[in-house]
Formats: sequence, structure tokens, C-alpha cells
Amino acid sequence: MNHNQIEKLYGLLKGFNTVMLVTMDEGSGCHARPMAVAHVDRNADLWLFTSRDSAKVREIETDARVQVLGQEGWTNCVVLAGRATVEADRALIRELWKPAFKVWFPGGAEDPNIVLLHVRGERAEYWDNTGMNRISYLYQA
Repeated sequence: MNHNQIEKLYGLLKGFNTVMLVTMDEGSGCHARPMAVAHVDRNADLWLFTSRDSAKVREIETDARVQVLGQEGWTNCVVLAGRATVEADRALIRELWKPAFKVWFPGGAEDPNIVLLHVRGERAEYWDNTGMNRISYLYQA
């Protein structure tokens, strides 16, 4: 994927406050749930907050493959497939913390149960329908 495509993907991902995270579980095969976006790196990696004792953490520790889906009405859609890791870096948790996350973590950034999910994209497909023509890109890392 060229620099312009990475920048476009980054810009689209930055526009999503919430995405759907899909993990693999042993029962049904996959499990999807909405997640608030904590941060998007310039290389289009995603960071999401979660609880250390959540099902998604257990699923990622068993099978790191994930998909992230973001959609904004009929204009933008992103599907990012990759691998996730669970990160407990307290300094990074404090750096990425937003007051809005208190809804899920009333104890704030110092809550010992908070961890980050770091999603590293391996493949992405996105559609940008904001112009006259539909544009679709696929990349593989």
C-alpha cells in the first residue's frame, strides 16, 4: 500500500469514535462487539481500552486474529483484519485516557483492571463514497 493509501486509511479510521471488534471464540467461531476507539497510530494501528478480565482478552490470548469494522452512514466504511495483543503499559494507558472512558471505567486511568488492545492491521479494505465515484482500496501489510 502506498503512502497516500495509508494516509487515507488513517484518516478514515480517525473519523470513527466507535468500531465493531470481532474476535475468534471457541464456541460460535466469532464474537463481535462495539468498542470506543482510544487512538489511531499514523500507520493505522488501533488502540482500544478494555477490562483485563473480559471475554475479548481471553479470546485474543487464545487466537490473536481480529477484524475491526467501522462505518459512517453511507459515506465511509473500513474493514481492517489483523492481530491484536493485550498491553498493560500504565504510562500508555494514562497517555491515551479520555474522560469519556469513565463511563466504563469509573476508577479512571489508574484502574488496575484496564488494559489496552493493540490491533495491528495486516489487511484492509475501505470505501470512500464522499466523492462522485465510489473508491475502494485493498492492501496487505
